[in-house]
Amino acid sequence: MPSRRHDQASDPVLPPGPSTIDLHTHTLRSDGVLEPRVLVEAVAAAGVGLLAITDHDDLSAYRELTAPGAGPLPAGLTLLPGVEINCLTASVPRLWESELHVLGLGVDPADDRFEATLAGQRSRRRERFARTLDRLRELGMPVDDLAAELDPAATASLGRPTVARLLQAKGHVTSVEDGFTRYLGRGRPAYVPREGIGPHEAIDAIRAAGGLPVLAHFSEARALIAIVRELRDRGLGGLEVYYRTFDQGVVASVRRVATELGLVPTGGSDYHGDTGPYAAAHAELWVPPEVGARLFAALGRSVPVSDPTATTAR
Repeated sequence: MPSRRHDQASDPVLPPGPSTIDLHTHTLRSDGVLEPRVLVEAVAAAGVGLLAITDHDDLSAYRELTAPGAGPLPAGLTLLPGVEINCLTASVPRLWESELHVLGLGVDPADDRFEATLAGQRSRRRERFARTLDRLRELGMPVDDLAAELDPAATASLGRPTVARLLQAKGHVTSVEDGFTRYLGRGRPAYVPREGIGPHEAIDAIRAAGGLPVLAHFSEARALIAIVRELRDRGLGGLEVYYRTFDQGVVASVRRVATELGLVPTGGSDYHGDTGPYAAAHAELWVPPEVGARLFAALGRSVPVSDPTATTAR
């Protein structure tokens, strides 16, 4: 969740208008800070018409928002089921924290096998969370009292950003980013290695659940195109081209890779909420409107038509 390293060799993207698409967001159900209902209200208010909530290893936000009796979504908002899976790649040491992040867009939220895969991921997240608390205790910075106050139902997919917020609340760090830089990032005193599935397993699981696997925020796509090609051959279907912190040069480079390899370009804010309201993140985001049509075509579905009661895309 902390800012990933991207080359900043060109100018920032200047959105020509409000983006109507955001296919990468997080809520309190993983490592975001907003309740799902609060996020969708903020997203709709910013002018977004197609949204994917992509909590880490967790579809509960989508299920809550679409459950019988949950109430309608904001008018004109289409909600696409999504998830983000952090995949281990220890054999490729050049990668940031030896991970690749794969989004699953349009997965079937009722697929039991896929849910079992996510449940295994969440279990390993909880184990890592507990080990991180142990490490902080050893460092003389216990946060167990605050951790005990977390609502288990609201934080089923715990991650390091949650720990960083606890450290911030205790006054040990000044921000989530500071928490990663000083204590939680790879090689830092409280770092605990992740355990979980690799990108091949994630791609297979997403495909089996009817979704489109998309490689997220991979600014290294051109330099490491062999990795992207190998994943494409395995079943990767998309590449996140329009990422909020990519500058113009990175967008152009990643877009060329997507075109060359026949991958669907997607885009999103990766909004978590630590650095400000959604409106501020949205102001920096540009995802071309045609991205939605290409995504639904890849999923083999019709583009939803907005109506006063809103829609969900399954």
